[in-house]
Amino acid sequence: MSDGKAALVLTGGGARAAYQVGVLSAIREIRGRRPGNPFPILCGTSAGGINAAALAVYASDFNVGVRMLARIWRQFHVNQVYRADAAALLATGARWASALTLGWAVRQTPRSLLDNAPLRSLISDVLDLSGIPRAIEQGHLHAVSVAASGYSSGESLTFFDAVPEVEPWRRMQRLGVRTSICIDHLLATSAIPFVFPAVRINREWFGDGSMRQLAPISPAIHLGADRILVIGSGRLAEEGRQRSEGYPSLAQIAGHTLSSIFLDSLSVDLERLHRINITAGAMSPEQRAAAGIYLRPIETLVISPSQRLDAIAGRHRDTLPLALRTVLRGIGAMRREGSTLLSYVLFEPPFTQALMELGYKDTMGRRDEVAAFLRV
Repeated sequence: MSDGKAALVLTGGGARAAYQVGVLSAIREIRGRRPGNPFPILCGTSAGGINAAALAVYASDFNVGVRMLARIWRQFHVNQVYRADAAALLATGARWASALTLGWAVRQTPRSLLDNAPLRSLISDVLDLSGIPRAIEQGHLHAVSVAASGYSSGESLTFFDAVPEVEPWRRMQRLGVRTSICIDHLLATSAIPFVFPAVRINREWFGDGSMRQLAPISPAIHLGADRILVIGSGRLAEEGRQRSEGYPSLAQIAGHTLSSIFLDSLSVDLERLHRINITAGAMSPEQRAAAGIYLRPIETLVISPSQRLDAIAGRHRDTLPLALRTVLRGIGAMRREGSTLLSYVLFEPPFTQALMELGYKDTMGRRDEVAAFLRV
C-alpha cells in the first residue's frame, strides 16, 4: 500500500458529532507522540464541519487539536449551542403561533425553532480561523472543506481552502468553491433544517450541508485524497422493520427525516466507491489509461457507531433544561420513539461523554485496521 494523501471525512449529526471526538481521541493514542498532522485533507459537514475546521486550525499539532475538541465536547451544555431558557423558547413559540394563526397579518415568518447565536460566540472564542491559511502556507495542511446546501439553487456547495494547485470543480448539483473559511461557513454547514436558522453567504441562503449532498466522500477525492477515513454519526447497518403501535409523533417524523438527510447519502456513496474500487482494481494503470477510464482505487476505512445513538440519547433525556424538556415533550421527543430527534440536539455532558466513550471503544476495537491506515 502506498502512503498517498490521507483525508478525514467527518459527517453531520448535531450532538451526535461527539462520537467523532471519541474516535479522534483513540486515533491520537494509536499514533502515540508522533508530531504533525496525519490527515492533510480535512472534510466536514454539519457539526462535523466545525470539528474539521478545529483540526485545521491546529493542523501543526494533531494531538493538541484533538485534546482541545475533547475538552469542549466533554463539557458541552445546550446553552453554548442554542438558547434554551424559558424566555427564548416562549418568544419562539409565540412567533410560530402567530405565523400559523395570523399568517395573513404577519409580515415576517419565524426563521427556526431554536436560536443558535451562542454557537457563533463559542466558535469566535475558541477558534482562530486565520490559523487555517497559515497551516496551508506552512505545509501542515493540504486542504480543508465544509459543505452547505443552497436554498435557492438547490446545489450542494463545498467551500474549501487549499494549496494553490487544487482546482474548483463542478458536477451535477454540486460544486467546489475556493474561499477563506469563516464563521458563517461553519454556521451554514451546521444549520439543521427547521432547527437552526439559515445563513446568508454572498447572494444565497445556506443550510445544513448534509441536505442535497449526493456524494459526501467526493470532496476529499477532488481535493487529492488517495485514502480516506470516514467517521459516521449513525449505524450504517440496516436495523430491520419494527412494529408500529400508533400514529408517529412529530418528533418521530422529524427524527426520521434528519436520519435520512444525515445517513442515507453516506451509505450510498460508500457503496458507489466500493464498486469503483473493484472496477479500478481489476485493471492496471496502463490498461485504465488505454481504455480512457480515469479512475483510481481509493483506500477507505469507515468507523461508525456500534450502538444506536438514539437509544443512548433516550437514557439521558432528563439532563436537558426543564423549559426545553417541556417543549420537546409536546412534540413527542421525550418518548422512546422520539429519541432520534433528541439525539441531534442533546448537547449535555452525560450524552456527549457517552458518545465519546463509545467512539473511543469502537476505534480501539479496530486498532490494527486504524494503525494500518495511519501507516504506524
